[in-house]
Amino acid sequence: MKTAVIIPANNEEQSIGKVLNDIPVTVDEVVVVNNCSSDRTVKVAEDAGAVVLHEDVLGYGAACLKGIEYLKNKDFEIVVFLDGDYSDYPEELILLTDPIVTDNYDFVLGSRVYGNREKGALPVQSRIGSLIAGFLIKLIWKTKYTDLGPFRAIKFDKLLALDMKDKWFGWTVEMQIKAAKKKYKILEVPVSYRKRIGKSKVTGTIKGSVMASIIIMKTIFVQLIRDN
Repeated sequence: MKTAVIIPANNEEQSIGKVLNDIPVTVDEVVVVNNCSSDRTVKVAEDAGAVVLHEDVLGYGAACLKGIEYLKNKDFEIVVFLDGDYSDYPEELILLTDPIVTDNYDFVLGSRVYGNREKGALPVQSRIGSLIAGFLIKLIWKTKYTDLGPFRAIKFDKLLALDMKDKWFGWTVEMQIKAAKKKYKILEVPVSYRKRIGKSKVTGTIKGSVMASIIIMKTIFVQLIRDN
């Protein structure tokens, strides 16, 4: 199945080359969405052979939406999302795409909770946020998630049907909730996780962690209200 990878990137000069180098050759196209970088992220990504797009609205979801728009007329069947900070293991991409190809899953999420983690790679605030969000999604939409991790694969037509909107940190949980609401065939698989290169824009500061938590909770309750 024709596969594309979307990588949002904000000042990932030190890591983006490593990420791109480790993506399996079976991937048909890699799209790096430059999200307001002020370093050499664009140059490094271009030199590594990626298609580079530019999104001037700062936000993880905004960058993902830019990548999706670019892929719409290109006949892709699977889209994989991963971060540009080298915390994910791009070579494990096949763990996410294989269940779609062989067992017809619609959406496969890489779970850092189930997988091997480098010590200190997944901050306490991230684990707590995933636990709370997972509990609420299970309670409301009867779908179990252990993680809100960025490494994920989804059938492209199913992704488009979700009509994604969030431009910030609520992107991952919005996708998971909407997939649950649509009764997609969903699977979590263990993925490895290491300390990112550079400082996290979200969990690297108290302000970022608080803002991410607020946005995630808001996303959950907005989706709940829309059900009623």
